Amino acid sequence: MPTPPVTGPLVTRTMIAEHLRALGVRPGEILLVHSSLSSLGWVCGGPVAVVQGLLDALGPDGTLVVPTQTGSLTDPAGWSRPPVPREWWDTIRATMPAYDPRITPSLGVGVIPETVRTWPGARRSAHPHTSFAALGPRAAEMVDGHAADCRLGERSPLARLEAAGARVLLLGAGYDACTCFHLAEYRIPSPLVELGRPGPHGWEVVTEVSITSERFDELGHDFERDRPVARGTVGAAGARLFPLADAVAYAERWLAVHRPREEDFPHPAA
Repeated sequence: MPTPPVTGPLVTRTMIAEHLRALGVRPGEILLVHSSLSSLGWVCGGPVAVVQGLLDALGPDGTLVVPTQTGSLTDPAGWSRPPVPREWWDTIRATMPAYDPRITPSLGVGVIPETVRTWPGARRSAHPHTSFAALGPRAAEMVDGHAADCRLGERSPLARLEAAGARVLLLGAGYDACTCFHLAEYRIPSPLVELGRPGPHGWEVVTEVSITSERFDELGHDFERDRPVARGTVGAAGARLFPLADAVAYAERWLAVHRPREEDFPHPAA
């Protein structure tokens, strides 16, 4: 059978930058981006062109931040897509390479964050499950100091981004991917969970705040209804732009009412 023709629209680096400026992205700002390459259309240059377009819109004084999570560095007992045989678990725990911010690839966040992670000059945070990578003059300020026992809380880049007045860009991604909502989970009563992972001295278990994106799509719908959110398109992708601090403050109130989780669990110290 013949190969089906490519479908568009055709999207270029220049178009991406122009569309981002039209949406409201400002030179010199700090931008946390959640993205989907396939939603943009046929991008000439693929993820490299997308990163270039983002950097063009931000200018030399702007800072680009993306999630570079590594969910594969977890306990195999909890794997389900796909699961692995129980008899493998001990061997996996004993031999899984520990997280290295320089070489551990991201997983499940798309090809654009992985492109940022490997970009010359990129900085990456130290958490082995929920790292962030950044480019720009404030990259180190945003990602350094990510505590090993704080995935997305007060000692993570999310709190740094909030304090710095960063904004969030959902680029073809939905609110279910909006990591800043998780910062709110650390500020309301939430359960704790034990997490296994490979460490520098072997397998280790840490106690962390339990996080979940359950109902984040509903949270995002209400946030967009009640708070100013810039909406537009970049290429063929729907895009949303809003202050990170606004989203976190709204999520604190919304989650406490609509998705309480404190029934049998104490609230952990920040």
